[in-house]
Order: sequence, then C-alpha cells, then structure tokens
Amino acid sequence: MLGVRHHGPGSARAVRRELHRLRPDAILIEGPPEADALVKYAPGLEPPVALLAHVPGGQAGAAFWPFAVFSPEWQAIQYGTSAGIPVRFCDLPAAHSLAPGLDPDPDPQPGSDPPPGRPSGDPADLADPIDPIGSLAAAAGYDDPERWWEDVVEHRGGDTPFEVIAEAMAAVREGHVPGEREARREAYMRRTLRAVLKQGFGRVAVICGAWHVPALTGPLPSAAADNAVLRGLPKVKAELTWVPWTYGRLASWSGYGAGITSPGWYHHLFETPDRPVERWLTEAAAVLRDEGLPVSSAHVIESVRLADSLAALRGRPLAGLGEVTEAARAVLCEGDDLAVELIQRRLVVGDRLGHVSDGTPMVPLQRDLREQQRRLKLKPAAPDREIDLDLRKPLDLDRSHLLHRLRLLAVDWGTPGQARGKGTFRETWTLRWRPEHDLALIEHAALGTTVRAAAAQRAHDLAGAASATLADLTSLVERCLLADLPEALPGVLAALSAKAALDTDVTRLMAALPAMVRAHRYGDVRGTSAEGLTVIVRSMLERICVGLPVAVTGVADEAAADLLKHVDAVHSAVALPADGAADGSRARERWMATLRGISDRHDLHGLIEGRLTRILLDAGELDDAGDRMSRAMSRGQVPARSAAWVEGFLGGGGLLLVHDSRLLGLVDGWLTGLPPEQFTDVLPLLRRTFGAFEAPERRAIGERLRSAGAGERAGEWAGGRGDGRGGPDLDERRAAAAAATVRMIIGRTGT
Repeated sequence: MLGVRHHGPGSARAVRRELHRLRPDAILIEGPPEADALVKYAPGLEPPVALLAHVPGGQAGAAFWPFAVFSPEWQAIQYGTSAGIPVRFCDLPAAHSLAPGLDPDPDPQPGSDPPPGRPSGDPADLADPIDPIGSLAAAAGYDDPERWWEDVVEHRGGDTPFEVIAEAMAAVREGHVPGEREARREAYMRRTLRAVLKQGFGRVAVICGAWHVPALTGPLPSAAADNAVLRGLPKVKAELTWVPWTYGRLASWSGYGAGITSPGWYHHLFETPDRPVERWLTEAAAVLRDEGLPVSSAHVIESVRLADSLAALRGRPLAGLGEVTEAARAVLCEGDDLAVELIQRRLVVGDRLGHVSDGTPMVPLQRDLREQQRRLKLKPAAPDREIDLDLRKPLDLDRSHLLHRLRLLAVDWGTPGQARGKGTFRETWTLRWRPEHDLALIEHAALGTTVRAAAAQRAHDLAGAASATLADLTSLVERCLLADLPEALPGVLAALSAKAALDTDVTRLMAALPAMVRAHRYGDVRGTSAEGLTVIVRSMLERICVGLPVAVTGVADEAAADLLKHVDAVHSAVALPADGAADGSRARERWMATLRGISDRHDLHGLIEGRLTRILLDAGELDDAGDRMSRAMSRGQVPARSAAWVEGFLGGGGLLLVHDSRLLGLVDGWLTGLPPEQFTDVLPLLRRTFGAFEAPERRAIGERLRSAGAGERAGEWAGGRGDGRGGPDLDERRAAAAAATVRMIIGRTGT
C-alpha cells in the first residue's frame, strides 16, 4: 500500500523508486475502472493530461481525473506500461459516480456537475470534513500544513516512509465513520483488490490517497459486507477518454478540489532534484529579463543566499516556495509586486498545456478540429496568444470561419477583440485553449461529425428555441454569416422574420436593426452571400419609422437617455448600408423624414429634441439650428430642460461650438445669464455634457471664449446682431479717446 498525496513530486519519486524495488505483478491506481482500456495510450501522451468521463448523448454529467508528470499515479502508469505490468483503476466506476442520485461530495467543484472531477484522497472528499495533513502538522508543531508536508515528504532526501504515513493516517482516522459516498468508494477498492488477488497476482502495488490506506489494510470488512454497501447503486452509461490539461487548471484556484497552488514549482522540484533553489531563481531571473527588467547574476547569487538563510532560520531542510518567493521579491524584484506576480504566473503556476496523441479515442468532432488546426496552422496553447487576421487572405478567412463556428458550439478558444485600424477586413483574436473545450466538443458530438456541420445544426436549434428573442435571432444571423454557414441561414431568417412581424416594441426593433445591417454588409466585406436580409431590414426599418413618433412621447429622463442610444445606433446603421444599394438611399430618406417630423414637435423631452436637431444639422437637413437653440434656451424655458437640450445637441462632440461662433454665443449667453440658484441646478448636466468632450475640444472652446473681445461678446453674442453697434455696457466717454486716435491714424479729422 503506497499512500500518497496527489500531485506530490516527493511522493512521485518515492513511488517510482518503490515500484522498481518491489517489481509487482499488478498495479492498482485510484481512478475509474472504465479507464483500464485507456492505459495503453499513456506512453504517447504528454502531461498534464486528464481522464475525462462523460455521459454520451449530450446529457449533463462529466468528471476529470488530471495527471501531471509529478503525479504519483502517472509515474505508476508509466512504470507499468514500460515494464509490461497490468495497470488497473480501482475507484468507484464513473458509471455510478456520474449517475444522478448518488450523494455528492460535501465540497463539490464550483461550476461542475456531480461528482467533482478529481481523484480522491483529498480531505474535501470526506462526508465528515477532516484535514489529516493539518492534524499531523499541528501535532508536529507546524501552523502551516503545506510546509509540514514539504519538510517531511517532498524535501526528504531518502525514501518516503509509506509505512509511517499509513500509521499516521490510521491514527487520524481513529473513530472516523465514513460517509455514504466514501464508504462506497472504499468498498469498491477492496472488491477490486480481492478480485486481482483471486486472479493469481501474487504481489500487487496499490497507489491511492494516503487517507484511504487504513481502509485497505486490516482489519477489513467481509466481502459480503462490501457487496451490501455497493448494492443498488444508480448507474448510467459513461464513456472515457484522455484530454489535454493545463497547469492553470491544476492549480487549486481553478476550482479543482485536489489541486495544488503551485504546479509549476512542483514540476521544477520533480524534474530538478539537483540544486533546485539555484536553478529556480536562475529561471526567475530569465523571466524578468524577457520582460526587459535588469537582473544580473549577482542578483541571483544574493537571492540564493537569502533563500538558504531563511530556510536555516526556520529550521527547514531545504528552502521551499515561501523562501524562494521572499528572496525573489527582495532581491530580483526589488519589492515590486508586479514583477513577483509575473514570476507567480509564469513559473509558480506555469502555462504548460498537455498533448494527446492522434491514436487516442476521440469523437469525430474532436478529430475534425484537430485536422483543421493543423491545416490552418493554429496550434492550441495554454497562454494567451493574439493574432491579427486579414480577411482578404484565404488562410486568414478560413481561420476566422473556424473560430466563429467554434463559438457557436460554446468553444471559446478565440475571443474577438478590437481590430487595429479602421478596415472592416481585419479581425483580432485572443486565443487560449482550455481543457473544458474538449468537453464542449464531446457534448456537441451528436450535432455533426465536422465543426461546420455541428455549428450549422447548433444555429438551427438555437433559431427554433421557444425562448429565442428578436435580439437573439438577429445576433444569430450575424454569427452565421461570420461563420460562413449559408446552409443555416434560411431557417434562422425564417424564424427572425416571424419574430419581427409579431414584435411591436419599437425599442427591441431598434436594438436588433444594427446587427442586421452589419450582417447585410458582410456580402461585400467577406464574400458571403447575404440574400434574404434586404426584405427583413426594410420591413424592420419601416416599423421603426412608424412606431418611433409614439415611443418618444411622454418619456422620463432615464427612458429618454436609453431611447437616444437606440436612435444613434439606428442612425449609424442606416448611414452605412451595403455599398451602392438603391434601397440604402431610400432607407436613409425614410429615416431622415421621420426624424424631421418628430423634431418639429413641441412635446419632446429636451434631450431627444436636442439630439434630433444635431443629427439633422450634421446631415444637412436643417438651416435653422441657431433659431431652434435660441428657442430651447429662451427665458421661457425651464433651465433643466434647456440643459437637457444642450446635452442632446452636443452629444456628438464639441467641435461644432469651436467652428460656429453663433451657436457658441447662444450657449455662452444662456449660461452666463442664469441666476445662481438655477446655475447650480443645471451644473451636473452641463458638467456631464462638457466632460464627455475630448481634451483638445474643451481646450479649443476655452481659447475661443477667452479670445473673444468685449465688443464681440456684448454685440454679436449677447445681441445676436454683430453690426458693430455697442451694447449697453459701452462707456462712450472712455471710448472717445480711442476713437480719436483711430481717426488720426486713418487720416480722418472730422467727426
């Protein structure tokens, strides 16, 4: 009985040494027995990898059993396959653990279907939560269980004392009554052990969590008692395969219950038994140099000395992760937390992604994706990788199609970003492969044997869902065009047309229209046919033009602001139809006529009236914008409404005030003429309006106001005449001397 800690480098080395010494006839490993047939593929895998158990047919239920190179179970598998020794799994079958009705673990993996995807032996598996390592560490005078385990096991120079660990676990388990799930798991382990011994294997090595060792040694319950515990277990059909895993997912913060916080550090300890501290800090220095931070060999030497000194002061046999991190923080990073975080992300956790060979069992959808990844030269990797696609190039266009199709299948390998430049033929993606993407592919395997076929069927299913809203369907049309799925478009467009015909909410129609117009343009940008969209776009716009005059009536402040967002979005969409389309010109004319008719009404919210005035002015549809502003800011208007009008009018930017002195004068005259109490009331609105301007715009407006002369402010702005006649503040006596000087300069002596 080799009781281990899952993912422990010291335990992994000890198991490997012990198996070479014992030379067993068979090896039993904690894990689902359905995976026995998958052991033969292990030599061709590159850890970290995981056993994935799932229920076929798209039903809920999946679990993972991850393995790293420093996992004792993985070393046992490698030893057995290389030596030709049978390797079997002895835990509760996945057919039972995935079945509904089986009591879940007390601390399930967040976001996972029961049971949580982890091998057992972790204290979180217990029905009565007990921390055996914490109990032993406390008995040894340690306040940190991790540090105690590292000192007595991971950093131990000789063999791991399996007998001593088993004795310690027996002491911790004394008086413990296992819960139902734990009792069933341990009963099945004993049943498997009995079966293997009955088959004639004389020497059997069992690698399991140290917690379970006392339950597999004496005194044991009878076979009949174990059979009674296992009787009546719920059961489903379960299928298993190998999938790539990542160190990020192996870390405990990823939600994996039996994970570790520092897989990269443990990998280093396993692969580098000689001078691990010196080599670790050398790698940390290399990471910092790659980021342009100056780190010399002297820094490395001093950090090694500091780590060793800290370990000696703390009575540790070897500097652990805590000591090397403190040394790196103080010397290599000079106290910079960002640099420490960089080391944490790159080295302590790591971005290693495992690999599964082509011979491993896969569903057709997985195999098709792998072939496309090779064809398109898109290798999956754990760290973020940003790529820029030029859709004018066939290879990049195919890459875009694949990434969009995968997003339809809930495989977010690529996350679209903001493309650099203004061309519509460019896309930017951030790629990051996650282990759960394989699970999503398996769950959607019934939709088709290729990514394209599965994505098209998924789009068809989404369009037919009763819960699909108008916004959902318009977004789905856009996604189908981005993914180049013309075979899915007819069904989606039919569903969209039916939904749009019945929807009377003008705001929902306005929210849906921009996506439809963008989709209409893909026929030009991406070479994708967008037939069938024109009729739907025209119909939706017509219903918007009919319903908008009613929608703007009697709205409150918040509703007016929300409505304006839709107005702006529709206006931008209508202004950019497919190039050269005659329907586009007619659509713009219809839309502008609607806005002109609404803008002449006197019952509008100030925000809406001001914004419509600005839209019509920018479109060249108005020649009386100044008069409209004068009316909006006259003394008969409530200051709050005037401020809302200004906010709506200037929402498109402040350059208009820089170049139109009359409009600037109207705003200035209205603002300076407000009584103090009214100025205080409208100040928040004005601050929000002018605060949204770009800094150069605000600066230009300020300079324009500052440079305005007293005569211009008093005459042209306040009086609105600009005829040179002085305003009421002109002091004629003081101006007479200046006038005489001017007459003398120009040669006129008369009055």
